[in-house]
Amino acid sequence: MYGPIDAVRTPRISGLGHALPARIVTNEDLVARLDTTDEWIRTRSGISTRHHVDPGTATSDLAAEAGARALKHDLQTGGSGQVDLLVLATTTPDRTCPGTGPLVATKLGLGPIPAFDVNAVCSGFLYGLSTATALIASGTADSVLLIAADTFSTIVDPDDRRTAFLFGDGAGAVVLRAGGEQTVHALTLGSDGGQEDLIITPGGGSRDPGSAERWFAMQGQAVYRQAVDRMTRSTREVLDRVGWSVDEVDRFVGHQANSRILDAVAQRLGLPADRIVMNLDRVGNTAAASIPVALSDAHDRGLLKAGQKVALAAFGGGATWGAAALTWPELG
Repeated sequence: MYGPIDAVRTPRISGLGHALPARIVTNEDLVARLDTTDEWIRTRSGISTRHHVDPGTATSDLAAEAGARALKHDLQTGGSGQVDLLVLATTTPDRTCPGTGPLVATKLGLGPIPAFDVNAVCSGFLYGLSTATALIASGTADSVLLIAADTFSTIVDPDDRRTAFLFGDGAGAVVLRAGGEQTVHALTLGSDGGQEDLIITPGGGSRDPGSAERWFAMQGQAVYRQAVDRMTRSTREVLDRVGWSVDEVDRFVGHQANSRILDAVAQRLGLPADRIVMNLDRVGNTAAASIPVALSDAHDRGLLKAGQKVALAAFGGGATWGAAALTWPELG
C-alpha cells in the first residue's frame, strides 16, 4: 500500500502479544561448537542470547501462542477477542503444503475464517501489515489478526559459524480493527528478485526439489549494505508521505537483524540512540517476527506511549523491504 491510508476505515491496533520458546541459547553455549568467542559474537551482532524451539515444536505452535496473547489483550482494550481474518507472515511454515495460517486459526478456535500465509522473509510483518490494513480499508474485513512467526533454528546449519549465532525463534502478533483512532498511517514496500541469492535456502522448492542444500545461506556483507540503504530510504519515504520530520519520530523499530545495521540506519537518519527500540541482544534475529516481538516487548517495558510517532522498517530475502508510519494507540 502506497501513500496515506483511507481515513474513512482507519485501521487501529487493539491488541498485541509475543511468544518465545522456553529454551535459551547463550553465546557460551555456541562458543565451542562454532570455534568463536562471546566477544566476537557480541561485537558483530550485539546478541547475547536467543531462544530456540525444542524438537517437536513448530512455527504454528509459537504463532498460536502469540496470537492468543494478542486476542486476550484485544479483549482487555475493549475488543471482542474474535477476528474476521488471519494473516500469518512466515518463511518457516510447518510444511511446504498446505499453508500454516489455517492451522493456526484452528488452534486458536477462530472457526472457518479466511487464513493464509505471506512469505517476505524478514520484511514479512510489514508485508502482512500492508495486506491487513488494505483488507480493512477496502471493507473486506473489519478485524484482522496479523501474526509473524519464524523458527529459523530449524533451517540454519547449527555448525555454520557465519549464521548459527544470529537467529532465534519467536512470534509476534497484533489485532487490527476498523474504526477508532487511526494507528497505521502509511506504508511503503519494495522488492528486487535479482537479489534473491543474497538470502536464500537453495533446496527444497520446485527449482531444485532434490537438492541436498537445505540450509539457509546469506551473503553477510552484501546484506548489510543493502539493509542499511533500503531501510534508510524506505523510512525517509514513508515519513515524507505523512509529513513527519525525522525529529518528530519518537520511536524507531527496525528489523532486529543485528545492532550494527540498526546503528547505521539511525546514524544515516539522524535519530538519537535513545529513540531506537532494540531487543535483539536477548532474542537474536527472529526474522519476520522481529518487529512485532520488539513492539510487544517495548510495550511491556513501557517504552511505547499513546500518541507517540513510531516508524518501522525492515529488509529481508527476496530481496524485500518496507517501512510504516504509526501513531501508537492507547493500549493500557
